[in-house]
Amino acid sequence: MGHAIFIALQDIMSRFHRMRGRPTLWLPGTDHAGIATQLSVERQLAKEGTSRLELGREAFLDKVWQWKDEKGGYITQQMRRLGASADWSREKFTLQPEMSEAVTEAFVRLHEKGLIYRGSYMVNWSPHLQTAVSDLEVEHSEEQSTLYFFKYMLVEGEEFIPVATTRPETILGDSAVCVHPDDVRYQHHIGKMVRVPLSDRLIPVIADEYVDREFGTGALKITPAHDVNDYALGKKHNLPLISIMNKDASINELGGKYAGLSREQCRIDLWCDLVQAGLAYPGDASLEGVSSTGTKAHVQRVPRSQRGGEVIEPMVSKQWFVTTEHMAQRAVQAVRSGEIAILPAERFEKVWYNWLENIHDWCISRQLWWGHRIPVYYVTLPTGSAGAEVPYIVARSAEEARRIAEEKYGPGVVLTQDEDVLDTWFSSGLWPFATVGWPHQEIAPAASFSASPTVSSVPAGDLARFYPASVLETGYDILFFWVARMVMLGLELTDQVPFRTIYLHGLVRDAQGQKMSKTKGNVMDPLDTIDKLGADALRYTLVTGSTPGNDVPLAMEKIEGNRNFVNKLWNAGKYIQICLAGLNPEELAALAVRGPMNEAELTSLPVPERFIVSRCHEVATRVTESLEAHGFGESGRLVHDFLWDEFADWYVEASKVRMRSPGPNASAEETARYHLQQRQTRRVLVYVWDTCMRLLHPFMPYLTETLWQLIPHDGESIMLADWPQMQVISSAGEEGDASDAVGVESKLVLDVEATKNFGTLQALVHSIRNARAEYNVDAGKKIPCILRLQRPAVHSLMQNERGILALLGRVDDTQLQILHVSSSSTSNDTPEVVAAGPCVHLVVEEGVEVYLPQAGLIDTVKEKLRLGKQAEKLRKAVEGMQTRLQSAGFVDRAPAHLVEEARNNLRDLQEQLATVEKSLEALN
Repeated sequence: MGHAIFIALQDIMSRFHRMRGRPTLWLPGTDHAGIATQLSVERQLAKEGTSRLELGREAFLDKVWQWKDEKGGYITQQMRRLGASADWSREKFTLQPEMSEAVTEAFVRLHEKGLIYRGSYMVNWSPHLQTAVSDLEVEHSEEQSTLYFFKYMLVEGEEFIPVATTRPETILGDSAVCVHPDDVRYQHHIGKMVRVPLSDRLIPVIADEYVDREFGTGALKITPAHDVNDYALGKKHNLPLISIMNKDASINELGGKYAGLSREQCRIDLWCDLVQAGLAYPGDASLEGVSSTGTKAHVQRVPRSQRGGEVIEPMVSKQWFVTTEHMAQRAVQAVRSGEIAILPAERFEKVWYNWLENIHDWCISRQLWWGHRIPVYYVTLPTGSAGAEVPYIVARSAEEARRIAEEKYGPGVVLTQDEDVLDTWFSSGLWPFATVGWPHQEIAPAASFSASPTVSSVPAGDLARFYPASVLETGYDILFFWVARMVMLGLELTDQVPFRTIYLHGLVRDAQGQKMSKTKGNVMDPLDTIDKLGADALRYTLVTGSTPGNDVPLAMEKIEGNRNFVNKLWNAGKYIQICLAGLNPEELAALAVRGPMNEAELTSLPVPERFIVSRCHEVATRVTESLEAHGFGESGRLVHDFLWDEFADWYVEASKVRMRSPGPNASAEETARYHLQQRQTRRVLVYVWDTCMRLLHPFMPYLTETLWQLIPHDGESIMLADWPQMQVISSAGEEGDASDAVGVESKLVLDVEATKNFGTLQALVHSIRNARAEYNVDAGKKIPCILRLQRPAVHSLMQNERGILALLGRVDDTQLQILHVSSSSTSNDTPEVVAAGPCVHLVVEEGVEVYLPQAGLIDTVKEKLRLGKQAEKLRKAVEGMQTRLQSAGFVDRAPAHLVEEARNNLRDLQEQLATVEKSLEALN
């Protein structure tokens, strides 16, 4: 589902800005996923009884390409099924020739700048993958472990220094024992030599304030070749690196009799030998929980490979690195200065600064075969010795490398390309500019960039036109894997930020907020969900259920609920189609929406039509403003609520009154008035529906395209239609096109008074519906009604729209009386109310009252009987609760919260009884 949410969000942006008339490019593509892909193919080969080593590099790569062609299209299949309106003619893959050329060029340029170097450093080593991985590809988990206590015997005398470790197997590679210089327990041992257990090798006791005196015994074994912190201490104290492990984390020849064992088995065997040799330390009074064999339960943070899952082994290895300090400073400044905006800023700006300000050099080499092979060529002279001054050559091709080598060393040199490949994130980090023509095209000057670029404002070429990008939308989980590296590489190689806004979405989780995983069985496949409930419902659910940077709990019930929204829209669309049946082509063509409704036409319409058009305009304005501000969830909800509540439940229902036939006995004047109303209704139905389909289109492209095609329209597709255009007032006071204006205010005409008056009609209908529900009136029964109205405009509205009021309130039109009264009058001086007998009186708002005659509202005898039974039941409940609270045994012995709960229940019962008795009194 992670792919589905980014597809939905990016497609919303693309469709919205495209409909606004802005040059819009959404360039689709995928990276080669070096580790994940190679791991998948190796697993497949293992099932076939072979391995990559048996196949050899070329044959293995053929297998990977075959796997990629068969399996690699799943993401793009999801994109297409979800309706991604990307430019598929530009689709890119990071191992395509032009992309590979850009990767090589980037490596060469960075090396020429002195930003790429080769060196031996501590790296995270994946024994299963047998490659270095970055810090970001390591996940730490709290796991139950064991702390082992043992003795480091001093060379002189019988004394020892007790040491604790979680990794006894690394004792074989220890270079020193370190204590705190102020620790009085060990101060007299500083500078002495100790013997490595089960070995004749001697190492020194050194002092450093790094040591935590409170952990373990306060003495620390130092293994510079197999621990990140020990590596730093080793460099500081000039200690030797003793690597005791092979690339698969088995013990090498320096492990003596333990050579060939796995690190796990070595831990077991070596510890048994230590115990037998009497070197295990059972502790003293200062140490709690240590067993007689020198062990203690311990919880530690274990580093595991994100891909393979195995425990990462810190190893010193010769790798290629990018110097990141200067690039990271520029990336920090780009956000601080506002050149790049991160959304949501309040959550991720500090994280951005913290990570980049504490960044380490980036290890970019991977011991894999699938990926961009590092463009480095090692030189061997004809004599067999390597070139002393230039052991390697960095070049754009093997031919260029040979030319450079022969110029330096003469003919006959042998060149061997580096076996390693680049970190996948290195090539992905070039995506914003490598995909649009870099390094061959010219980049537009920074000053020419605008939020709404036009073809004439920048030099020719995709790189100039579409770089920097406007928005980078992605999940927050790869903010540093990908986004930070794109910013660093973009600034370094193009001297411009790669994008202006970073929009971060959250992770899609299950309904309980748990991470989706196959082991938990809570994974939802987007394609399966599309087959069951449709792409539109899935897209809409993901987007409206999310806010920037926050995780999205996804339940099937939510998607089903939005599928119901799709069904409601489908029914509304079919109703509108029925309303248009019988019109000739000219009449239909005249209904096509060709711009916003102006004030003159709006004011010529009846109040319900003015209300729905005004509300439609208001929603269109708010949706546009929200989408411009990346408020995707809010925008989707605004359109949903308007279409469901106001358009479908109110105006569509009201329009049914308009579309009734005038009847055979209608006068010519009445018939003409009916036909005018029907023309106005059709115009408004199509206008509002067309506008809403455009507003909803970025969210639900399939449904809106289908429904838009059912009404009169201009153009081939709603995707190419204009966004609901607005009057734009520029700073100079001139009208213009919203898509080209900068710093403008956009408005559509509204009729505030009509909206207010129709709101009164809605409130009146709600009051009548509530009364019907309270008195259990059958849904199909029409009731008499008397309205007392003070405001002339409201009185006029109710007179003109009595048919709508009768339909929506289930009122008998023949028994509907609409009275215009003065502000000083009361019901006592209104003959119609007096004549109606006992009534249910409802005050809707000031100057708007409803009287519902009880005789038509309810069966008095039946209602008295029902309320009498209810009152008797409540009296017994009240008496029972009072008896309980009068019992000293309950009040004195029961927990205080139960006594308080009983008192609250009594008050509730008494209030219910009072309400029922009041209703009975009114009936009597």
